[in-house]
Amino acid sequence: MESGTRRKIIVAVAPVGVGTKPPSINPLSPEEVAREVVSCAKAGAGMVHLHVRDRAGTQTEDLAVFSKTLDLIREASDIIIQGSTGGLSTLSLEERCVSLNDPRVEVASLNMGSANFGEQVYINALPDIRYWARRMAEEKVVPELEVFEGGMMENVPLLLKENLLPRPFYYNFALGFPGALPARPASLSFLLSFLSPGAVWGAIHHGMQDFALLACAVAMGASHIRVGFEDSVYFAPGEAATTNLALVEKIVSLVLAMGFDIATPSEARNILGIRKSS
Repeated sequence: MESGTRRKIIVAVAPVGVGTKPPSINPLSPEEVAREVVSCAKAGAGMVHLHVRDRAGTQTEDLAVFSKTLDLIREASDIIIQGSTGGLSTLSLEERCVSLNDPRVEVASLNMGSANFGEQVYINALPDIRYWARRMAEEKVVPELEVFEGGMMENVPLLLKENLLPRPFYYNFALGFPGALPARPASLSFLLSFLSPGAVWGAIHHGMQDFALLACAVAMGASHIRVGFEDSVYFAPGEAATTNLALVEKIVSLVLAMGFDIATPSEARNILGIRKSS
């Protein structure tokens, strides 16, 4: 990095929550989600993380609501579209990656293993991971490697050895899920010990009550951080946002106050190695 050059940080937003309270603030319809996403993009969000859901917010294999949402987003924003292949659901492995069937999806989450999630087990078996990785390679979609536990990092060199993990890819450390790695700086340090120099990584803090861990991640070298109702409505203890826009505005202000700049969607594509036209 040249002297005087401020590092660019990608702010991602995951706008649709599960069990968001009060439920009335949770965007669900294509119009509501798109409106939130476009406003967040104008405030500095460079990427949006979306599951394929119906109008009630339930994960589904039907692309109708998802694609309508992307239609509306693309009318007003060039924000990076990230499709999910995860989430606790009863969908089959093929149905879980249905977002890859929309050509506007540029990035997709690739869960790198199974983990305890509270009273449940989030199952991502190796054969399924291989399947999703192949589908991403077929669609020329960049994988975001979701890491909930340290052992998942060992699946990365395994898939690379098998020539099944498409490049480029980048890491996303998902901390704070009950039963998985806790949202602590020590967890970040542990996971960073697995990375090769120059690897691109970021973080989310599930159930966060403040932005402390995200700030820590930025200070430790993260290229991207995520906020939004899917992760938490809180930005400070006891202080909840009523829109995703409020969360984006506050994290953008924090990043700028730390002496970094916010990456535009175009700059974010360059950082993540995205070459697919949106």
